[in-house]
Amino acid sequence: MTHQQLNQLIETLTPALETQREEVLHACRGHGRLVASGTGAKAKLTPAERILSTVLHLRKLGNMDLLGQLFGVSAVTICRASKEVRPLFEAHGHRIAASTARFRTTADVTTFLAPDPAERQDQDGKLKICTP
Repeated sequence: MTHQQLNQLIETLTPALETQREEVLHACRGHGRLVASGTGAKAKLTPAERILSTVLHLRKLGNMDLLGQLFGVSAVTICRASKEVRPLFEAHGHRIAASTARFRTTADVTTFLAPDPAERQDQDGKLKICTP
């Protein structure tokens, strides 16, 4: 997925994600808002981060603990974000294919993203990433 495709996906899904969130809050409260939107507790992940974390989860690049470390939140927060966003992917016809790369630690991700290809290879010439 290119940066442009990701940006288009975020632009498409963010309004739907916000609408879905308001519907859930309305159902929990049993009535409309009594105060202006934007008040109260702030979400730990922005809508764009929720969408990106779900894409990474669906690509199976890492488990929820690793994604939580990368986004600075708990695995439970990543799980909740994924549960909120996945139905929107299906509703808008977006399919995310699994990747062959698998990361287990933040060090694996850092090594994979190293700018110098020589830094990304071990002594045998293999990529320094963990694969199942």
